Amino acid sequence: MSIGVVVIGRNEGERLQRCLESVTGIVDRVAYVDSGSTDGSVAIALGMGVGVVELDLHIPFTAARARNEGVKMLLKLDPSLNYVQFVDGDCELVAGWLKLAAEFLDEHKNVAIVCGRLRERHPEHSIYNMLCDIEWDTAIGETKACGGIAMMRRDSFEAETGYRPDLIAGEESELCIRLRAAGWRVWRLDAEMALHDAAMTRFGQWWKRSLRTGYGFAEGVHLYGTPPERHRVKESRRIWIWGFGIPVVTVGLTVWLGTWGLAMLLIYPVQVVRLALRGTRSVRENWWYALFLVLGKFPEVMGQIKFFYNRLTEQTSRLIEYK
Repeated sequence: MSIGVVVIGRNEGERLQRCLESVTGIVDRVAYVDSGSTDGSVAIALGMGVGVVELDLHIPFTAARARNEGVKMLLKLDPSLNYVQFVDGDCELVAGWLKLAAEFLDEHKNVAIVCGRLRERHPEHSIYNMLCDIEWDTAIGETKACGGIAMMRRDSFEAETGYRPDLIAGEESELCIRLRAAGWRVWRLDAEMALHDAAMTRFGQWWKRSLRTGYGFAEGVHLYGTPPERHRVKESRRIWIWGFGIPVVTVGLTVWLGTWGLAMLLIYPVQVVRLALRGTRSVRENWWYALFLVLGKFPEVMGQIKFFYNRLTEQTSRLIEYK
């Protein structure tokens, strides 16, 4: 088996060095794709003997575009590659993951993508890091989609022409939809895959990340919202109900009933309580996660509005960064 690794990043600094250390010496082919770093990330990669692609600054950056360029570089270095591991520069692969993932793909010829458990490196450092750690804790087994940290068959990736480079969010699930339509399967193993370092310490960072999520969901509905996929339809419907519909109804009731109309807003704390009591983690984690699930509908609906505004005005989508 022949494995290559594509690392993407921008201004990841020490995190990038940890990431590269987790793959160099284990595989022969590693490509780092840089999206305009100003912190010496390119020098770090070059100093570690890693091949570097610096993206053209005149073309909008997207993770999808970066990953595609990384694969192109790997295939120039080794046209015989069987598998490609994608990893972001703020992640560190767990020892043994590459071998385990490749062996799984060797044994399961109908699986195009395999991923494992992604953990947050420092969930104790902030509420926002903790929220990421909970988000990474997803179901094991066959799945409809995976995140950007995963191993993929080179031939299936090429057959689908890789990621859509114009997508600023949700490019992983979009590719998974195309792969599944072609008869491939996507799998998540019950094995440690990588540590992620979100380094989110401010509310504004979380807000931008949530806004990007809403934008990605809106684009998912636009592309695959019809049957059979109905991709992100339920999520988007909830976003509009909780982030837009209830506030609008509250305003209407307040005009009609006066301050009594504000009682409609009690539905938000009730929803937080309901979600917290259904949680499966610690009491502290359940309550914080429930609170931010409800609160997140507001930046998410702004992301959806941003998507529709861009389409209406025919504006080019720009990367929404939270770091």
